[in-house]
Amino acid sequence: MLFRNPVTAAVLAAAILFSACSGSGRARYDSPQEAYERGLALYERGRYDRAAEYFQGVFDYGRTSEVAADAQLYLARSYYNNGDYILAASEFTRFIATFRTDPRSEEAEFERAMSYYMISPAYELDQSNTRQAIQYFQLFLDRYPQSELADDAEARIRELRGKLARKELEAARQYEGRELFEAAALTYENVFDTYPDTPWADDALFGAMRSYVAFSERSVLSRQPERLQAAVNNYDRLVQLFPDSPLIKEAESYYRRAVAALEALEESV
Repeated sequence: MLFRNPVTAAVLAAAILFSACSGSGRARYDSPQEAYERGLALYERGRYDRAAEYFQGVFDYGRTSEVAADAQLYLARSYYNNGDYILAASEFTRFIATFRTDPRSEEAEFERAMSYYMISPAYELDQSNTRQAIQYFQLFLDRYPQSELADDAEARIRELRGKLARKELEAARQYEGRELFEAAALTYENVFDTYPDTPWADDALFGAMRSYVAFSERSVLSRQPERLQAAVNNYDRLVQLFPDSPLIKEAESYYRRAVAALEALEESV
C-alpha cells in the first residue's frame, strides 16, 4: 500500500519507531548515577528483574564510579529476591572480591551462603549445593566469628549437615534391606563418625548394631566374635551418648542377642 500523503507517512513511521523502542523495554540511562537511581526505585517497588537491568547498566561505565559498590550489592540482592540464586551467589562473590574493604562484605558473605541454602534440595537428590552452602557458611563464621549472624549461620550448618546425614543414612538402609550387611554397617558407622551432631546419629549407631549382628550370623565362625563385639561397642556408644534415645529399648534386644552369641562362642572354644 502506498501513502499519497507524505505527512501521514512520516507520522506513521515515527509512531512505528516509537512503538518499537518503547516496546523493547530496554533500560535507558545517561550516567551510572542515573542507572543506579532508576534501579533502586524499581528495587524498592519489588521489580527485582527490571532493577537488575539498571544495576547492571551502571557497569557500562566501568567499575570505578561512586555508585559501583552499591550497584553491585543491589544487583546481587535483586537476583536473590527474584529467585535467581545462582546468579545472586555469583554477584555476591564479585562484590566480596571487588570491594573487599566495604563494611557490607560481612552481609554479602552471609547472603552468598544463603543463596546456596535456598537451592539446597531434598535429601534424596544431589547435595552439591548443600555442601557449597555449608562451605560458605563456615567461611563466613571463620571470618566473622563475632557477627550477629553467627548463630544463624551455625543453625543453618546444623540443618544442612542433618540433610547430608539423612542421605547417607538412607543409603545404609538400602544396603541393609538388600542384606549387604558389611556395607550397611560401615556406612552407618560413617554416618555417625561424620555427623555425630545431627538428629540421625543415634539411628546410625542402632543401624550399625543391627547390621553387625546380621553380618556375624552370615560369617564364618572365626570372624563372628569381632563382628558381634562391634555390635556391642555400638550399643555402648548409643547408651552413653544418647541415654534418652527412643531407640535404646529396641537396641537392647540386639545387645542381648550379641552378648549371648559371644558367650556361646566362648563356651564352644
